[in-house]
Amino acid sequence: MADGSHGLYRAGMRETSVLIIGAGFGGIGAAIELRRQGFRDVQILEAAPELGGTWFFNTYPGAACDIPSHFYSYSYEQRKNWSRLCSTQPEILSYMHEVSAKYGLNELITTNCPVETCSWDEEAQQWTATATDGRTFTADVLILATGQLNRPAYPKIPGIETFQGDAFHSARWNHDLPLAGKRVAVIGSGASAVQFVPEVAKQAAHLAVFQRTGSWFMHRWNNPYSRPVRALPKLPGVQAFRRSFVFHFVEQITRSIKHPATAGRILKLRSIAFMRWQLRGAPELREQLWPDYTFGCKRILFTSHFLPALRRENVELVTDAITEIDATGVKTADGRHHDVDCLIYATGFQTTDMPAMEITGRDGTSLREVWRDGAHAHLGMTVPDFPSMFVMYGPNTNTSGGSIIFFIELQAAYIRQALQLMRSRGAGAIEVRREVEAASDRALQAQFNGSAWLRCDSWYRNESGRIVTNWPGYMADYRTATETLQPSDFELLPDRTAAETDLAAR
Repeated sequence: MADGSHGLYRAGMRETSVLIIGAGFGGIGAAIELRRQGFRDVQILEAAPELGGTWFFNTYPGAACDIPSHFYSYSYEQRKNWSRLCSTQPEILSYMHEVSAKYGLNELITTNCPVETCSWDEEAQQWTATATDGRTFTADVLILATGQLNRPAYPKIPGIETFQGDAFHSARWNHDLPLAGKRVAVIGSGASAVQFVPEVAKQAAHLAVFQRTGSWFMHRWNNPYSRPVRALPKLPGVQAFRRSFVFHFVEQITRSIKHPATAGRILKLRSIAFMRWQLRGAPELREQLWPDYTFGCKRILFTSHFLPALRRENVELVTDAITEIDATGVKTADGRHHDVDCLIYATGFQTTDMPAMEITGRDGTSLREVWRDGAHAHLGMTVPDFPSMFVMYGPNTNTSGGSIIFFIELQAAYIRQALQLMRSRGAGAIEVRREVEAASDRALQAQFNGSAWLRCDSWYRNESGRIVTNWPGYMADYRTATETLQPSDFELLPDRTAAETDLAAR
């Protein structure tokens, strides 16, 4: 609610007001779940000009999801006319707009509203969010739905600011800049790069791809559906079967990461066969690309076009370390200077540096300070000293093989249960118990032992080596852990506002 206004009282009970930061899949999913369960006082703040989150910003050529669309979508909103197995960015964004309109969320979203700070008022038992333009919004409950993939990360390379050509991050693609006939350098070879490099390679006069480490690749068929295939989802039971099949299939990817010496060997052999086939007749390129770490330690990349693109005559893979960027290009450790007209940073996101804004809880406690040595939260959602605050797609809820939307739906339902508990008990706030959060974090981190995740450095880990992004188990495990909220895990704080109202009425 804006400008200090408070939730309404109905029949002596205050209606719980909810403020959601972020209108991506998480924020939209939370709003739908809460509104369906009777929480009407919901508002969403979005920094961008429209909803969509990462699917609004990531518009690079070839942008698409890695998970089949019938699983990378809300279970209760199954679209049966996807154009291909893994939908492209425009189609996903269109789906999000359709869902938002259907559930009446558009009037709840305030766009162009980047939030700078959120602070808890102990006396009022409310959160106040302050936007960069000074606007303030208050609510009883705060849901941070900004996710892990919302802030581009730029490389720390000497001289990066001296480059005189065009430069942009892949998550902020410059569509006004024609790349045809230009010398282009792509710094990074991760999940975004493998999607747009094949497209850029078709346009650029010369394309240099700077790779720090190799990746494990798997085949990805993603041609448009034929007419008979498009008709299949309309048959009874087909859509449910497809979702179930994908669920169990991607769980096997997680199994291979959790058990690298057994299940991991099987998928690794499949990856080896695929990569050798695509790189046949190119032994030097294969040697450059071949990863030197355990299969599954870093994100497994699904593409059937990236490796062939690197074999084009106008494309060069550079594996020598970058030492400097100057006005006209990139210098590498072998002494070469690579002249380029345009730099594209495919260097991912600030995944371990959460949160994106300043969050202040009880007694001025800073969430940034609490998470200084690595973000942590009970089931990725709740943190002691931050009453009535919930995080979606928070610490240790990323998935290496599954669908994040599966996690988001579970989180939305869990948060709804917490708010129902608070409302049924007439509480003013709800807060996870410190010992519960500490114990769950210890247990969670212990589950990484023996897995591939610990066998190399990756964007899943912070500087101290702690894995702060990924869930260490299966999707089914997260469902079991979050399906039923345990009231004993939380402390319910008395409703001070209601007590004051009763006193005034007397």
